Amino acid sequence: MLGVISIILTLIALMYFAYRGVTVLVLAPLLAMSAALVSGEIPALYALSEIFMPAAAGYIKDYFPVFLAGAIFGKLMGVSGAAIAIAEKISDVFGPKRAIAAIVLATALLTYGGVSLFVVVFAMYPIGATLLRRAGIPKKLLPAAIALGAFTFTMTALPGSPQYLNTMPTVYFGTTTFAAPILGIMSSAIMFFGGVYYLNNRANKYMAQGEGYGEHPDENFKDMGDNVPGFLLAFTPILIVFALNFGLTKFYFTRASVINKYKDLGINVNGTWPVVIGLAVAVVFIIIAMRKYLTDTNKIVFDGAVGGLLPIFNTASEVGYGGVIKSLAAFNTVKLAIVALAIPSVFKVAISTTLLAGIVGSSSGGTAIALEVLSEEFLAMNINPQAIHRIMLVAAGGLDTFPHCGAVITLLAVTHMDHKRSYKHIAMVTMGIPLISVVVISLFYLVTGIV
Repeated sequence: MLGVISIILTLIALMYFAYRGVTVLVLAPLLAMSAALVSGEIPALYALSEIFMPAAAGYIKDYFPVFLAGAIFGKLMGVSGAAIAIAEKISDVFGPKRAIAAIVLATALLTYGGVSLFVVVFAMYPIGATLLRRAGIPKKLLPAAIALGAFTFTMTALPGSPQYLNTMPTVYFGTTTFAAPILGIMSSAIMFFGGVYYLNNRANKYMAQGEGYGEHPDENFKDMGDNVPGFLLAFTPILIVFALNFGLTKFYFTRASVINKYKDLGINVNGTWPVVIGLAVAVVFIIIAMRKYLTDTNKIVFDGAVGGLLPIFNTASEVGYGGVIKSLAAFNTVKLAIVALAIPSVFKVAISTTLLAGIVGSSSGGTAIALEVLSEEFLAMNINPQAIHRIMLVAAGGLDTFPHCGAVITLLAVTHMDHKRSYKHIAMVTMGIPLISVVVISLFYLVTGIV
């Protein structure tokens, strides 16, 4: 009983204090030790040093290269002006009447190309604000438009996405980032079209009521056309990431000679390697081809590398917390209850993952915990590993954006909006519609078996 109480109390505390802005780097170890202390099963310091730290370190070992390469790539794309050039081109094609769709697509293109979610937020803010202002659309919809392009289908559903979340299940299930392409495309279509329809509907309603973009004197961003590379040059790094990721995943790391070479060394091919190679090559390309747009390359690379540390350590801390919770007997009871639910097995995958993501306020944190504690049970359900991969990720992108989600708080801060004005729209496009999509693709898989 005390174990269950410790889990509930520490999870509530994690949500509350994360919402209040307390860093998870401090919260996770403290709450992990608190859970151990309240449960009385293991000493708090033992939980910290022998359970929390190995779990956190294991996550860093597996995913540090992805975070590092992705952060440097995103920093270079932002500082060079390549991100702005890409978004501006798309906005020119769509025109002001389709401003919301242009923002979503521009954000999605950058995210799918490998740009960090947080970098995308900074890069898209001036573009999105300018587009909405020209169209007379209320600014309070801007955070949701950016979130739709960055935090949903390009992160969880589109096959081949280089976002680190899409690489996480590969280590556990032997899949690739292109797992379950049919399910992924179906889910992406539901999220994109459903989200754009909702935001356009809200925009039309507000504008019909006489509400416009509004006065926002705190805005301060540079002109979109301020010394940026041409579209083709700016888009080339994204093509490099996608092409290398696709080619290496589909044609090189699937060769028997390559697989056996690594097996002889006692390891398996890691699904994150193609993404890391693609990002690394793209980084070199940007440094060489866009050098005239980079004033201090060493500093930019350093800043990008440092920028990748906080996200991975935040997530690793959540994994460490999950490792301690996993070690408690009460959690095993909860886990068995989830596995024993009298519902189709794919829904067990979705429900457990989205609940964990909602609890920690992070799709990656929830996925990491679910993979750590439930991956073996998932595989034992005789579900196609590709289906597990994709359904798990789409579900993780469901309840992950509760108000205490760090990405949501960052997004609102960057766009100078707040929860009161913008959160309900964010919730609709990042929680409501994605949860609908995971139900649809789960049913589709159950009926057809197609992935």
